[in-house]
Amino acid sequence: MIDRLEKEVDMLERHLQVLKMVIGNEPIGIVKMSNETGYPHHKVRYSLRVLEEENLIEPSSQGAITTEHTRQFVNDLDGKIDEIVANLDEMKIDEVDEIEG
Repeated sequence: MIDRLEKEVDMLERHLQVLKMVIGNEPIGIVKMSNETGYPHHKVRYSLRVLEEENLIEPSSQGAITTEHTRQFVNDLDGKIDEIVANLDEMKIDEVDEIEG
């Protein structure tokens, strides 16, 4: 159950790292991103596809570039992550006594 969540968080981290690279280096290609992040080409390509489906990046002849939706996504991101962290904090079981009691 938790393993799946950990995998999703790892994948989200990769997607966001790829997005940061596009924002900071646009236009940028798969090979450069792979070399700089250490992620294999196929994982970078997958992240780019996901980001493109979310309208956060788009392809150009010289590499990936941001869209008009990117800035708003980035502006909202910290708040969304804070909400998720708060929800996860509420799920914690503080003591085993609560279960046994």
